[in-house]
Amino acid sequence: MDIEIKKSIKAVDYKMAINLLEKRVRNLEVNNGKELIWFLEHKSIFTAGTSYKEKEIIKKSIKIYKTNRGGKITWHGPGQIICYMVIDLNKRKKDIRKFISAIEKSIIHTLEEVNIRSFNDRKNVGIWTNHENKIKKIAAIGIRVKRWIAFHGFSINYSNSLEEYKKIIPCGINDKGIVNINIIKKVSKTEIIRKLEKNLLNYLNY
Repeated sequence: MDIEIKKSIKAVDYKMAINLLEKRVRNLEVNNGKELIWFLEHKSIFTAGTSYKEKEIIKKSIKIYKTNRGGKITWHGPGQIICYMVIDLNKRKKDIRKFISAIEKSIIHTLEEVNIRSFNDRKNVGIWTNHENKIKKIAAIGIRVKRWIAFHGFSINYSNSLEEYKKIIPCGINDKGIVNINIIKKVSKTEIIRKLEKNLLNYLNY
């Protein structure tokens, strides 16, 4: 696999990041460039996927950035681990479900390695954990596929504030909570990213 691993230290502007992803998609379409796994952080921003509904915005004054990824409304911001990818499914099985499963397994395995038990849910996209006897979301996934090139990616709540989620119905799900890694267990962000990188490279090798 010829995948470039990119890690940004400073927060990356959301629109700039998406423009870069789309450029990498175009490059792969003409066989000019590498696949990408990019770890980064955004400044505070609410983004809406292609299937969001207006009623999922609780605080109507917030600014929503509409994007072409799948999924509904979510929030990105400081303390969150964001992983964007540009992965060519033409080089693998042309199976979107299998690709998303590889992402899910990578996150679950990473959390398991730091003693946090988590799981996926076929009805509610994302990764979930049982914290204080309530099912809470710890990671969100949103993907777009263009000519069998998959891009966008996922976010894991690491140490971010959970207050912003009260302004929306996150991912359209209003009967479950949200949690971050630091609330459950103190573990370094660097360690999480290192384990994620290893697991992604393993599970994407199919």
